[in-house]
Amino acid sequence: MKTRIDWVRRNCRLLAGIATEFEAAKPFAGKTIGTGIHLEPKTVALILTLQAGGARMVSTGNLNTTQPEAVAYLRDHGVTVIGGPTRNPKEHHESLAAVLAEEPGLILDNGGDLFDLYRQNRYAGLLGGTEETTSGRMRLEPLRDEFRMPILVINDSPIKQFAENEHAVGQSVLESFIRITNRATNGQRITVFGYGACGKGVAANFRNANARVSVVDRDPLKRLQAHLDGHETPPRDAAIASADFIVTVTGGKHVIGPDDLPLFKDGVVLANAGHFPQEIEAARIAGDGTVVERTAYEVGIETLRLADGRTIGIIAEGHMFNLAGPRPMGNSIESMDLGFALQARCLEAIALGKAASDACVVPVPCDIDDRVANAFLDLCYGA
Repeated sequence: MKTRIDWVRRNCRLLAGIATEFEAAKPFAGKTIGTGIHLEPKTVALILTLQAGGARMVSTGNLNTTQPEAVAYLRDHGVTVIGGPTRNPKEHHESLAAVLAEEPGLILDNGGDLFDLYRQNRYAGLLGGTEETTSGRMRLEPLRDEFRMPILVINDSPIKQFAENEHAVGQSVLESFIRITNRATNGQRITVFGYGACGKGVAANFRNANARVSVVDRDPLKRLQAHLDGHETPPRDAAIASADFIVTVTGGKHVIGPDDLPLFKDGVVLANAGHFPQEIEAARIAGDGTVVERTAYEVGIETLRLADGRTIGIIAEGHMFNLAGPRPMGNSIESMDLGFALQARCLEAIALGKAASDACVVPVPCDIDDRVANAFLDLCYGA
């Protein structure tokens, strides 16, 4: 019987077409590509597409999002996978360092971890690479002068912004909340921290599921935009105190912490959809002196009971819960097919010397955006 990974690969139609092209052209012949990205079915399709282009692939995952079946599938197909599922930052760091020890000529990064390690331990022969996330771009932007090589930021492509971040992240966060908690959204108060593309999608999906949505953002322009989009935009403390479910999707640090404990409504559930497990200070909240009991449930939720009797639920210990919760599905196949087609084309451009060294931590080139958009629409309309 075929696996879920086989189903995903079959439905990543853009990547399948690119893989066929790469098998003939071999744009990565003689090159090693090092990747540090969530290892799940859609990334399997991307990694094997790059391998079809002649690359030797050396891969590791991200904290708490590596799926064992993805690791096994990649190894069965000749990919070197370092490490496995882990929540231990030290183990994760060691796996990243082992990827760089292979001295890849191209890096596919997700959060800036590999590029930051390279900056500290340089080697000859790195041509450049890609960064998938907003979190990684924020981390790497101040370091442009140190890299001086092409690093193309997939998340800054308009395709990634609206197809994956707005539509797909919003959909997967809603789906994950319903699947993990089995709770209704109808009439519930949802507070979304962050109103970038991901936050917009999360807020819209919950509103469409008949929830009452409040948005918190430090940027007054984004807060105004959320207000004009029809969401409530109360002060931060009021948004926390009214919420039945709070989700962070800011790309920042320490968004929700123990200082917020007095504000939480009884029964509130906290979840993070940002890349790094640092937006909700889960460990500090759980370790606060007002917490008198902790109960873990097999569905991926821990409930904290406070001295005053209130309870607080935290999903997936503050990790990205649409990929770190039980039976994680992540974003839709179509959205990741689009985003990973951008990855493949950007890495191809760098490998072939078509990206200048001053294209350092910059968005996907417009010609690649256009090419991927046209290819997707051609598949939709049979051109």
